[in-house]
Amino acid sequence: MDLATQTELEAAAFRQLVKHFQDHPEVQNIELMILADFCRNCLAKWYAAAAKERDIDLDYEQARTIIYGMPYADWKTLHQTEASPEQLAAFELRQQQKNAR
Repeated sequence: MDLATQTELEAAAFRQLVKHFQDHPEVQNIELMILADFCRNCLAKWYAAAAKERDIDLDYEQARTIIYGMPYADWKTLHQTEASPEQLAAFELRQQQKNAR
């Protein structure tokens, strides 16, 4: 596979991942962090970093708007719930496991 085709496939997969996250706002970021060690905000940070590496003027908030499909403040108001004590404990355990490596 040539590099251009690989890049096209990776971009298509990334677009599908972003769409999937946008289509499933019920999946909370803390759940993603517990299970996969990344969330929508991580994707936005990676997106903004990739733009910066290419001297493209795109900040973190603009990247979050791209990933969330709306300004983050709006998404948070519409979809984010308070993390449960169980979720917070699971997240803390995940962080401890990560730091122990």
